[in-house]
Amino acid sequence: MAWPNLVRNGTSGGKRPLAIVDAAVNGSGYVSQGDGGSTFLSQVDGSVQKTTQMVLVFGSENDMGTDGSVLKEAVSKTLAEISAKAPDAKIVVVGPPSYTNAPEPARLQVRDEDRAAATEAGAVFVDPIQEQWIMGHAEELIGPDGDHPSADGQHYLQETMEKIILANLPE
Repeated sequence: MAWPNLVRNGTSGGKRPLAIVDAAVNGSGYVSQGDGGSTFLSQVDGSVQKTTQMVLVFGSENDMGTDGSVLKEAVSKTLAEISAKAPDAKIVVVGPPSYTNAPEPARLQVRDEDRAAATEAGAVFVDPIQEQWIMGHAEELIGPDGDHPSADGQHYLQETMEKIILANLPE
């Protein structure tokens, strides 16, 4: 079970119920088109509403290899669309994690462009590379495909994302 479902189905430490819309589509990013041609921007259109209180965008390593200026423009456009659709929502941008202690330059570029656009948009930026999520624990937290979280990894992300979500929800 993926971490958004784990968060949705139960935890949040009993502090408050969370209504979570998981708009993620395999293979998508700010620029990278996932299944059905989906990008983070197109996912905003189908999931963010005026009453949305918080939007968390996570990733994406799928954008590795994209020209930096193209990526930053796509991130900025996505965040602007979130703000337009839900002007009172808190926006949290989580950069891509690294599974090794030596992240590839392309991964660092994605992280840096995500951070720059988030900062300009007034969004909260969370850096899994700086915080060393998964790094040094990939054998346990990443599945046999070498790319997607294992069951333990999904639970790790559940705990980590719950903390971020609860810390950024409006009172």
